[in-house]
Amino acid sequence: MSSYDDSRPDAAEQDREAGSPARVGTVVWGLTVVALAALIIISRLGIVALDGTYVLIGLMIGAGAALIVGGLVSARRRDNRPTTGKS
Repeated sequence: MSSYDDSRPDAAEQDREAGSPARVGTVVWGLTVVALAALIIISRLGIVALDGTYVLIGLMIGAGAALIVGGLVSARRRDNRPTTGKS
């Protein structure tokens, strides 16, 4: 008897995995890093003088707010889906 399992997920499960949207946290932290990089470049070019402490505080407040709002929107969308009867 072999312990090798060659079973593959059904088509519905593959479609659900393939069509899954990006996670809110990934998008928010990616945008935070891009914004920080842009602010560093602007600061180094001498266009604007920035205080690092205030920049980090602002980015963390913005990222935290975006994570909370994104989580609430995601939870609300998840609650509106029909149940499949599986737990």
